[in-house]
Amino acid sequence: MSVRQKELESKAVALSLSSESPRSCRTKCLVCRSFYSNPKLLPCLHTFCLDCLSGLEQFSVPQTGREGGPGSMVCILCPACDFEVYVPTAGIQGLTTNHLIQNEVLLERLKRLDHKLVCDLCNDGDAERRCQVCSAILCDFCSKAHRRQRATASHNMVALKDLQGGTERIVQSIMCSAHPSEELRLFCETCDCLVCRDCCIVGHQDHNCDFIANVINQHGKSIKQLLKQTQPRIGALQENVQKIQTSRLILKEQLSKITEEINSFTENYIKALEKHRNRLLKELEELKMQKENSFNLHQIQLEQILADVKTGVDFTESLLTNGSPGEILLTKCVVVNRLKQLKKISYSTLPREDDWIQFHAQERAGQCDGFEVFGIITTKTIDPTKCFLQGEGLNVAQQDQPSAFTLVCNDQSGQKMGRGSESIRVSIFNKNKKECIKTTLQDNHDGTYRIIYTPRMSGSYVAWVCINGQHVQGSPFTITVEGKFREHVGIFHCCTFCSSGGQKDVRCGCKGTMPGGFQGCGHGHKTHPGHPHWSCCGNASKDSECFGALHGSSYPNLVRTVAL
Repeated sequence: MSVRQKELESKAVALSLSSESPRSCRTKCLVCRSFYSNPKLLPCLHTFCLDCLSGLEQFSVPQTGREGGPGSMVCILCPACDFEVYVPTAGIQGLTTNHLIQNEVLLERLKRLDHKLVCDLCNDGDAERRCQVCSAILCDFCSKAHRRQRATASHNMVALKDLQGGTERIVQSIMCSAHPSEELRLFCETCDCLVCRDCCIVGHQDHNCDFIANVINQHGKSIKQLLKQTQPRIGALQENVQKIQTSRLILKEQLSKITEEINSFTENYIKALEKHRNRLLKELEELKMQKENSFNLHQIQLEQILADVKTGVDFTESLLTNGSPGEILLTKCVVVNRLKQLKKISYSTLPREDDWIQFHAQERAGQCDGFEVFGIITTKTIDPTKCFLQGEGLNVAQQDQPSAFTLVCNDQSGQKMGRGSESIRVSIFNKNKKECIKTTLQDNHDGTYRIIYTPRMSGSYVAWVCINGQHVQGSPFTITVEGKFREHVGIFHCCTFCSSGGQKDVRCGCKGTMPGGFQGCGHGHKTHPGHPHWSCCGNASKDSECFGALHGSSYPNLVRTVAL
């Protein structure tokens, strides 16, 4: 069994034991669920049987300078809290024995009438008495032998049945592991451990040793001080645990509320969708009736025309076949007039495929009970030959500057579609280098589309705009991309009259003129821009690039040298 499996098993046992009495919980091991047998206290203050701890999986932990191997130390995990416990050199049995638990186990076992105790000496007979000095439980034979021995003749023996009804705790003497016949009555301050009288002679002869009764107060005070400092953490931790429980309840309430909101929203949304679906189906049914009525009317008209034409054809064929020349000439005018009438009768052909009803799932259909819904039914069909392009970006563009133009989609009658989601393909590529420009198509969902592109190189480009594989009006077309930097060839001035010293033949990019034969602009005249501008292009921004060629204002007599 792995360490993790044992850990989970022991925790499950701990939960099952929590329903028993407090003393019963203290006297039973969390691993084997039986009374403690040779209980060992771990550094984390959890207690387990020696055999239970011996069965745990041991592992090595890198620990420089520690015992247990070069740079490593053997450890086990506490089955209750996963605390890493370093195994002493002497092994698991070298861990501290929990005598307090041992005494409680003895008292608990004494109080259980159905639990038989075995003699500590012979391990065979039923225990009947307890030596208060040796803390051993003995059978009748061993207790008599215990009294006959000179060393133990003065020991006080108590019947176990007298201890079964008592409430005071049983205290057993702690015997020395090195000298089993000696009780640990002294405390070595130097080694910080309990010793017996023999230990003071062997191994602790020069150490500071004193009786337990003399040093317990000092060490008890230090333990109490640490306890006093640790106890407040219980309240703080309990408060935090309570906060977590409160937060858990709040979260549960929030989740419950949100669940209700989601369910309510979904139910209402489904109702709105069902209502929209029913509305679409009703609209479809009405369109179906309209189409059927249109077909019926169309069929009746065609059948009537067909009957008239057949009548005229049959009569004429019969006349030409069976009639005499006189009869033919006699009825010629009537027959000819009727055939001419039948020949002129116009009739519409069957509806084309484009005229059928269509459903567009991605189109917005407005609001339905407060929810935006999608999906519309249309009888309009886009006609690429009726669609056209508009916008500044159709003919000219500037290098590294975004340009755009608009596609307006119409149906067969030339009416605006009023919806989007059409299959549109746009391609703009350089004539010479065959380089394509990345384009962005924005669907305005009103029958118009904005095409945005940013040319990275100057030159001439060809643009294609196709709908359902067919070119729209004006496609393909040419786009001229001007270079990014175009220097001004004129001057930044107030007017040509001032900047040229009154020369009549000097022109300006603003295209302004003056009366009296002056071909350039002047202050106060109607065609003057009203602000300083470039003579080459008429641009009012001094830091702008020159667009003279684009605007057709490249005059041979631009003001170039005369400044303000």
